[in-house]
Amino acid sequence: MNPVIGLDISKEESHGQAFIERGKPYRGTFKFEHTQEGLKKLLQVVQDLEHSSRQRPMLILEATGHYQSPVVQFLEKHHYLYIVINPLISNRLRKSNLRKVKTDAADAYLLAELYYKEEFEPFKKRGVQLLNLRYLTRQYEALSKMCVQTKLQFQAVLDQVFPAYKGVFGAMYSNISLQFLNEFPTSNSVLQTDEDTLKAKMKELLSSKRGRSEDWIHLRVQRLLDAAKENPFQRTMYASHLVNLKVLISLILQYQEHLAGLEQNIDALAGEIEEYDLIQSIPGIGHKIASTILSEIGEVDRFDHPKKLVAFAGIDPSVFASGKFTATRNRITKRGSRQLRYALVLAVQCGLIRSRNTRIKEFYDRKRAEGKPHKVALVACANKLVHWLYAILKNKKMFRPA
Repeated sequence: MNPVIGLDISKEESHGQAFIERGKPYRGTFKFEHTQEGLKKLLQVVQDLEHSSRQRPMLILEATGHYQSPVVQFLEKHHYLYIVINPLISNRLRKSNLRKVKTDAADAYLLAELYYKEEFEPFKKRGVQLLNLRYLTRQYEALSKMCVQTKLQFQAVLDQVFPAYKGVFGAMYSNISLQFLNEFPTSNSVLQTDEDTLKAKMKELLSSKRGRSEDWIHLRVQRLLDAAKENPFQRTMYASHLVNLKVLISLILQYQEHLAGLEQNIDALAGEIEEYDLIQSIPGIGHKIASTILSEIGEVDRFDHPKKLVAFAGIDPSVFASGKFTATRNRITKRGSRQLRYALVLAVQCGLIRSRNTRIKEFYDRKRAEGKPHKVALVACANKLVHWLYAILKNKKMFRPA
């Protein structure tokens, strides 16, 4: 016998269908909630099937983001093997059926049938470190995007209040720059304050940071006074702009603080993983990119060939042929990990800057000489990079520049 249970995962509850062997469903479809009581109901079904078949059943489910987390954690706690499949695979089978049926119960039945039609490997549990690293890197990416959007809103408001302020500090979004703007958001507030008070305020804001010379402070205050005199908005017509400006400054400072904390946690966690330093031996891959690549790939043993890792990254070319027609311009599939795909392209771009990675630069130049557009050459380089990463992670050896 070859028992299996198909699970269709939803947000707060799931449906299941058990098979004692191919073509022989075991009882009917069952439903359970993602609570302790509901998971006990699932365990009872699994144990009944195990007793009837005298064999521990396999469980198969679709990847549904974080919705399957309570079920997966429960299965791991009781040491049951499970398979997590890409929804594209089950969707393909669903479309092959003549009748169009889409219900949770039908999906659970379909997943169990799919187990007998395809060859799947049990889900290899990633280490806790890799899972934690993946959650942190993805959270860092999400916060970074929110921070960028907030900065764009901030720029729009600043252009209507104090546009000349942009040249006062070298780093517009440094803590001292944002805090000082929060204290003196208009030309009028600057010009009504004497120079000594402005210098004292700047020293106060810098007291918790590294020391700055008197000349540095004097230069910034002079720039601030000049900017206030040149500013076209001597007085702000809309008080709402000042309210928005203060809110946005507060948000940016909070985002930057959280991002700095996340970055420290990512570095500390990634530093405990052996492959972290190995990946960084490739020129162009720094701490952030290495963390993302490592967390998204997970256990490289999941892939028995580098082309499968290429497909997982979604940078393999699609293929389209019908009859006598064969497409010659095929886009990449983009069906894998978006975070991994973005990190790979970013690593290639960093490697091309000032020819840091001579091997990737030579390969890029060769593709461009063949007449390939810039983006096509970039993707080809990312493909090459995946093969290098696969070899490094498999053999646990550092990258050789030449």
